[in-house]
Amino acid sequence: MLHLRAVCPPDRTEEAVKILRAHAGTAHLVVHHGVAVEPEGDLIEADIAREATDEIIESLCGLDLDHTGGITLEALDTAVSDAADKAEEAAPGEGADAVVWQELVGRTGEESRLTWTFQAFLTIACLLAAVGVITNSSVTIVGAMVVGPEFGPLAAIAVGLVLRRGDLVKQGGVALLGGFPIAMVVTLGVVVVGNVTGVLEVDKLANNHEADFVYQVGIASLIIALLAGAAGMLSMTSAKSAALVGVFISVTTVPAAGYAVVAAVAGQWDRCLYSAGQLLVNLIGIVAAAAIV
Repeated sequence: MLHLRAVCPPDRTEEAVKILRAHAGTAHLVVHHGVAVEPEGDLIEADIAREATDEIIESLCGLDLDHTGGITLEALDTAVSDAADKAEEAAPGEGADAVVWQELVGRTGEESRLTWTFQAFLTIACLLAAVGVITNSSVTIVGAMVVGPEFGPLAAIAVGLVLRRGDLVKQGGVALLGGFPIAMVVTLGVVVVGNVTGVLEVDKLANNHEADFVYQVGIASLIIALLAGAAGMLSMTSAKSAALVGVFISVTTVPAAGYAVVAAVAGQWDRCLYSAGQLLVNLIGIVAAAAIV
C-alpha cells in the first residue's frame, strides 16, 4: 500500500474525492478542509493499492492538481486493516508487478544527477577496482562493483527513452560522461604515484589472471549486462531495492574503467582497449535491457 496526500484547491476537492471513492483500490479516505497553507486549499489523504496508483495519479493530474496543488506518495510498510486488504484484493493486478511511473521517474531522476556524492562514490569505486586489479584481488573488485553508483544514470536513460523524456536521458548521460572520465583521471594519478613510489606495482598486471575476466569482452559480457539491466529495472519498479546489490556485483562497468587505467599505466594498450570495450558493452547492454523491461 501507498499513502497519498493531495493538496487541492477548494473548487476541485469534490471531484478529487469522487475519483478516489470510485476506485476500488482506495482505503482510509480522509479530507481536511482548509488546512493547506501554501498552496492554499484542502488536504486529501488516502491509502491506495500500489497496482491502482498509476491510474489514480493520472486521474488527479487530469484535475491539474500537480500544478494548482500537489501530490505526494509514501510507502506503507504495514497496514493492519480489513479495508486496506479489500482494496488490495479489489485492485487489478499484483502490487509487486505494478509500475508507478511518477515514482520511477522521481527515483531515477534523483539517482542520476552528477553530484559531489555521486562523483565521490564513482571515484572511490574506480580506485578500489584499480587496487583490486593490481593486487589480483577478486574480493576488492567485487567491492568496487558494489560501491559504484552508475546504475542510477543508466536507469534514468532507459526510462527517458521509454517515456521520450529527453531531460532524463540528458541528465543520465551527463552523469556518466562526466563522472567516469573524472573518476578515471583521479585513478590514473593515484596509480602513477603508487607505481613510482613502489606502493602499487603495475608490472605485475600480466600475471594477475584472477582479474582477467574484467577485460575479456565477448558475447558473455553482453548477456550478463542484459540480464543485470533487466534485474536492476525490475528491482526499481517493484520497490525491491535489495536486488540491486546482486545487479551491481554481476556487471563490470567500474572494474573495466579501473582496469583500463592500470593497463594504460602498465603500457598494455591491448588490455586497455579491451577494458574500454567491456565498459561500453556493459553500459549499452544495461540500458537496452532496462528499457525493454
